[in-house]
Amino acid sequence: MLKETFLKAMVAEDIGRGDLFSRITTGKPIRAYILAKSDGVLAGQEYLDVFAKMYDLSLEWKVSDGCRFEKGEKLLLISGDSRTILSLERSMLDIVLHASSIATLTAAYADAIKETGVKLLDTRKTRPLLREFEKYAVRCGGGINHRMGLDDCLMLKDTHLQTIDDLEAFMQEVRQKIPFTSKVEIECESLEMAKKAMQAGADIVMCDNMSLVETQKVVAYRNENYPHILLEASGNVTLNTIREIARTGVDAISSGAIIHQANWIDLSMKVEG
Repeated sequence: MLKETFLKAMVAEDIGRGDLFSRITTGKPIRAYILAKSDGVLAGQEYLDVFAKMYDLSLEWKVSDGCRFEKGEKLLLISGDSRTILSLERSMLDIVLHASSIATLTAAYADAIKETGVKLLDTRKTRPLLREFEKYAVRCGGGINHRMGLDDCLMLKDTHLQTIDDLEAFMQEVRQKIPFTSKVEIECESLEMAKKAMQAGADIVMCDNMSLVETQKVVAYRNENYPHILLEASGNVTLNTIREIARTGVDAISSGAIIHQANWIDLSMKVEG
């Protein structure tokens, strides 16, 4: 969804038939600011910059996307017509709150495996119609996007595999029908399944809900026989487990939690007196 379309829909949802405060006041130039009331990692700048162009606002960012901030910092100064700023207050705050909360949790996960060189990936477990927005927030927090949808990578999950009788024959057909640049990832729950996936020609093998020992065996088999294949670990990934998973030798770890488990941080908007 285009940012402008997304933002217009947000504003329409909140303002409805018109801000009642704007009916009884005249506009005047004011300056407001977004205040951090807790620590975090900023995301939302890319969207609020579009907001500013749409509604004739002037923004002065004190903190940029992907940067950490501390409680008490002013993140953004906003100048413009009072009626416009007050009508858009909740929409602007929700953008920064939602995105920064995801970025903040993502950064915590990314920091936990920073020294391992393993990549942190998100998933398709996003809120309806917010995938582009939430995955943008993940990037601000230091994560890397997994596939955006069903059209950019073919992932064969356990449900797909139940419908396939001959994996190798299926993979031969796949290579004739999907784009040359598209990768194929196969979800595996055991070492034996991982071996079959590699032998069938997978580009990426997912170690799904495997134990650390089983994952290490998959890594060893890959390293010895198919060093070009990428390994992704997924399932039961938490801040307490992610470092040990990274140490198994996989290339990436995917987690839906960095989006759907993100608790909102505390931000507010104030008008300068």
